Amino acid sequence: MDNSVDSGEQEGGAEPPAVSVWTTAQYSPAAQRKNKYTPESTAHPAKMLPEVVRHAVTHYTKPGELVLDPMCGIGTTLVEAVRLGRRAVGVEYEPHWVEVANANLDVAREQGVGGEKGIDARVFHGDARQLVTLLPPEYVGQAALVVTSPPYGPSTHGQVSVSPGAGVQKYHHLYGNTLDRGNLANIGHHRLLAGFTRILAALRTFLKPGGHIAITIRPWREHAELIDLPSQILACGRAAGLIPVERNVALLARAAETDLVARGSFFQRDFIRKQREAGLPLHLIAHEDVLVFRTTLHKSATGAAAGASAGDVVDLGQYRSARSAGAARDGASERGQAA
Repeated sequence: MDNSVDSGEQEGGAEPPAVSVWTTAQYSPAAQRKNKYTPESTAHPAKMLPEVVRHAVTHYTKPGELVLDPMCGIGTTLVEAVRLGRRAVGVEYEPHWVEVANANLDVAREQGVGGEKGIDARVFHGDARQLVTLLPPEYVGQAALVVTSPPYGPSTHGQVSVSPGAGVQKYHHLYGNTLDRGNLANIGHHRLLAGFTRILAALRTFLKPGGHIAITIRPWREHAELIDLPSQILACGRAAGLIPVERNVALLARAAETDLVARGSFFQRDFIRKQREAGLPLHLIAHEDVLVFRTTLHKSATGAAAGASAGDVVDLGQYRSARSAGAARDGASERGQAA
């Protein structure tokens, strides 16, 4: 491990050493969210387990530091971060989930989280691929940790209802409007990877030197073929100029005395049953991969990370000034053509 947060050397020595298997499903997802999230949160198709966030925040940050999630959904990363005494900022593409994330932060405020000072958390609406222009300059170089997850494709959670004569109906299992090609969940696998690489590269502008990025991901099967998304995201992180430091396991099953008790959804169990009937001996998914990257530990005198090219990390002020100047030139050119 390359810093005191990872090695458990926090003040008072209270934190345990970092481990590679996170017991994050000792309690059901519903129990983990009880009294902390609004009922509207249930409808999100791929919610992150709160205990995954709590583990990451506890092990990679200190109280008062900033935690960022560029695709925050219902705000799980933000909610758990502020409840652990950290500051938080998130970006979300779909307006409805921006409202839900803010409502979940309001629950924390109403419960007195943060004391008299309150909590320091904000949610911005927009496309995370435009992160550099979405977040204010005050966040540049401030985040100690990013916790996020890419869209899982068909491996969303969803809910079910049973109607007489209609069988089992699945709902709340899709991201927004499936015709919205601006949504990363709807643009196809290869474009998703390209977009996520762009997001990871942009995150370097907002991370501290040595800041960490924890990404929760799982493989899925498409026509019985395994799609190894974790390995693909590992390649995305490297392409974005990040340094891989850990590959961990976050359990989706309860660790009992002698075995794991799976918490698979109805859809997962139904899929496994059908595949076994077809002769493919599959098992329920019992974990998510958690890939952990970090930025370089020092910055050079020019402000770029040591060991990286000067163009790798964006100077937000220069970027916006150049963009404004370009817009002004384009406007003048258009006016000249009209004349």
